Amino acid sequence: RLHIDGDEYFVDLVFYNRLLQCFVIIEIKTQKLTHQDLGQLQMYVNYYDRLEKTENENPTIGILLCADKNDTMVKITLPENNKTIVASKYQLYLPTEQQLLEELKKEIDRLDKNVL
Repeated sequence: RLHIDGDEYFVDLVFYNRLLQCFVIIEIKTQKLTHQDLGQLQMYVNYYDRLEKTENENPTIGILLCADKNDTMVKITLPENNKTIVASKYQLYLPTEQQLLEELKKEIDRLDKNVL
């Protein structure tokens, strides 16, 4: 839970990766990705980088898992030099995008079956 100027914000998942020495923020969306989702995640990444991270830690990584993604919208919404949401430097330690999408779809299917 983040408190900013009297408002509360709820991050879905926050981890600290000891190997990478950084916070990892994961937002999960069950709908198609929107620019608002990217803005929300960017705010969370900025919060952790500016208020929680120490100077000897690496920048926060933001991961947004969604049911459906729009690549063009992602490219247009995020700055070209963005390194806070895309963690290409750390890809060897993170699951592939395809693996994350497959797991997300499995969980959505499992939840749908439990609701019915």
